[in-house]
Amino acid sequence: MIKKLLLGTLCIAQFSLVAAHDVKQTPNFTDDNGTEYFQNVPKTVIIKTKKFKVRIDKQPNGNYLYQSWGANTKITAKPSMIISNGELIPDGSGGNYYFEFNNNGTIYQVWRNYLTDSPKKAPYTLVVVGENGETLVRQDAQIVKN
Repeated sequence: MIKKLLLGTLCIAQFSLVAAHDVKQTPNFTDDNGTEYFQNVPKTVIIKTKKFKVRIDKQPNGNYLYQSWGANTKITAKPSMIISNGELIPDGSGGNYYFEFNNNGTIYQVWRNYLTDSPKKAPYTLVVVGENGETLVRQDAQIVKN
């Protein structure tokens, strides 16, 4: 009886070691900034604030393109502003992130708000920061197309 018990314990220990050896020790990140570990970022996002419509597209080079219009303008019209070479920046490990664009020292950020302390919080926020660090615009945004 004791022999069977010891043999069973030994077999379980051996199988556990083999299974542990087969587990990959480090995750395989394919994206340069590792954001796929945190969330699934869409290639195109269109949001609308009280004053603006904003479209963000992932470019073939991995950077992001920012285009904006007035809130009542169709996005098929020519954009009033285009900023290229934006980047996606993860914010913590809960899935939040933001896109950041630099337009001659003025920073445009579009925040994705997965984790908030309010269920009424909008899914996106547009923040514009002037050259001196002063917040010029902070507007909640709703998804028009994702």
